[in-house]
Amino acid sequence: MGAIVGVLLDPKTYAGIRSGKTGSERIALYQKAGQELGITPLFMSLRPIRNNVVVGLIYRHPKFHLVRRPIPSVTHNRAMAFSKSSKQLMATLAARSTIFNRVNRFDKLHIYQLMYKEKRMRRFLPWSVKFTLAQLRKAMVKHNALYIKPTSSSVGEGIIKIQKDMNGLWILTWKKREKYLLNEDRAIAWIKKKVGRQKYMIQEAIQLAKHEGNVYDLRVSVQRGGDGRWQITGIVGKVAAKGSHVTNVAKGGKVKRTQVLFRGSGFHPVIMKRTVEKSSLQMVKFLSTKLPLLADVGLDIGIDEFGQVKLIEMNCRDQRYSFRKANMKKTFYRTYETPLRYAKFLLLKKKSSRLKLPNLEQSKKKVLQ
Repeated sequence: MGAIVGVLLDPKTYAGIRSGKTGSERIALYQKAGQELGITPLFMSLRPIRNNVVVGLIYRHPKFHLVRRPIPSVTHNRAMAFSKSSKQLMATLAARSTIFNRVNRFDKLHIYQLMYKEKRMRRFLPWSVKFTLAQLRKAMVKHNALYIKPTSSSVGEGIIKIQKDMNGLWILTWKKREKYLLNEDRAIAWIKKKVGRQKYMIQEAIQLAKHEGNVYDLRVSVQRGGDGRWQITGIVGKVAAKGSHVTNVAKGGKVKRTQVLFRGSGFHPVIMKRTVEKSSLQMVKFLSTKLPLLADVGLDIGIDEFGQVKLIEMNCRDQRYSFRKANMKKTFYRTYETPLRYAKFLLLKKKSSRLKLPNLEQSKKKVLQ
């Protein structure tokens, strides 16, 4: 059995490992990657830690076994810690383990603000601002199309699109095909009711490139690999369902390979792919200087009608299934393998540091003598 690496899962996923009911997580791919890399994944969920020992599941053919082990020195986090108790447990674990992607959901407006402060990042950003009624009125004068979106949500939940028609009225699109045609005051009142006390932001609606009349964006997997450096693991397109304003697969979006989408939009497939890769790496490398232990990111990238790359949002617990649905099996596997390669890199780095310490102490003694 190779060196142990922790894989921290949410309670529901962890509870379903033995029955094979783990939702979008493919535990077998972690197993396969671990075997190929000579490391052993220890699957855990947040629970009380006693005497620096954790309880988790390790696979030994032909089944998983419940074991007690010392806290692994490196952990890949796939769980979310929102409650006070779960945050405390995460902190206890982090005191003994390097947890990469320890925080894996960030406020969308916060990410925008971090990037906006860096001048060279601004070209990737659609105009955005914190939601207030006053800002909404200003934005409706300045822009003909806007998204009003929650600052902390996933899979396209709660997103409202508004667009001005030729008569000055506003088309409000809510959920999949729910649409309303309202004047400005009634539109604002409707939006106010939907938003309530939730934290929302207002964002300029990018005129996204289209595939067969439907807008699309891209999911870009950006991960640290076996040398500790950032890499592009894969890119896949997500096409909105007819009449929908969101591309999320969970909301009816369809996956397509980028070559098909780029050709259909009049872009050179190779050049556009390189542009997306370069831009994605620039964004993530910058954000990793502001967000500690960032190592596994799924970017939602929009391309406008002129081929300009724009950041829609950053996901730090990428569900990865878009690659599987696009039949990109090798890429899908690599999205699981690459974080374990990075975990192995961290393990070797720690081991190397420990080996150097005794030599350092001996050198100090010689100087004192």
